[in-house]
Amino acid sequence: MQGVGRLKRWLGEFLDYLRHERNSSAYTITAYRRDLGQFFAYLEERGLTLRQVDNLHIRGFLAFLHERRLKKSTLARKLAAVRSFFRFGVKKKWFAENPAKAVSTPKQEKRVPSFLTEEEMSDLLEIPRGTRPLDLRDKAILELLYATGIRVGELVGINIEDFSLSERSVRVRGKGKKERIVPFGRKAEERLREYLRVRAELLRSRIGERALFLNYQGGRISPRSIERIVDRSIRLTAVRRKISPHSLRHSFASHLLGRGADLRVIQELLGHESLATTQKYTHLNLGQLIDIYRKSHPRS
Repeated sequence: MQGVGRLKRWLGEFLDYLRHERNSSAYTITAYRRDLGQFFAYLEERGLTLRQVDNLHIRGFLAFLHERRLKKSTLARKLAAVRSFFRFGVKKKWFAENPAKAVSTPKQEKRVPSFLTEEEMSDLLEIPRGTRPLDLRDKAILELLYATGIRVGELVGINIEDFSLSERSVRVRGKGKKERIVPFGRKAEERLREYLRVRAELLRSRIGERALFLNYQGGRISPRSIERIVDRSIRLTAVRRKISPHSLRHSFASHLLGRGADLRVIQELLGHESLATTQKYTHLNLGQLIDIYRKSHPRS
């Protein structure tokens, strides 16, 4: 058995490394903390210490998770957490080698990202129809997600000083805390102006709160709250398939691409480091491709 105190210290050092040196997002740090906690519990149940772990034990951990029907993407993230922890431990000389290095990442299913059609998106943005402060906030959130294609984590991190209504642009902090400026359109500007007129009603006593989007207590809204807003709004439309906040990001990219936007422009707007990541949005139907070709090619 390994000392609980030492295990906590090692985990704390690793998470501090992610936070301060790798500039990992709060979401990644929370997920890795949970994943490693699960891995440590698995080892403890089998009477193993971290220094006894080899690649077979890690494969056993993945098999244990697979039996519980976890998605391959989840297994891949948990393996990434374990691999990264051991890599850090080798640098710190806690371990002689990284046993996870020899474990291959589970092959991922190739899936077309879920997205809404332009008509479905239009219906969604008409909801909610109320005029209460929370209704106006929700309208602004949905409109801004679709207008910019930003991630939920980027949206909740926006502060009052990060956007300009006159320039219709917002500064967001993406993965690794990399900043980029993203434009938005007239509709998003209108929704933001409506929300800003009532934002003070949500602030309550938190006068110094910098977050653009607030919860009902006057603090910064959480990603989970965004999920609930999207889910609640989707249920009021005719859409019956699973749609998440990230689906609005997919819809943003798909609709731009469908109307002839350059893939590299979309890459820049989404904040993707690799063009290959953006290429998953090229699920256009043949009719769209032919239409773009006829409008764009000089000899079409």
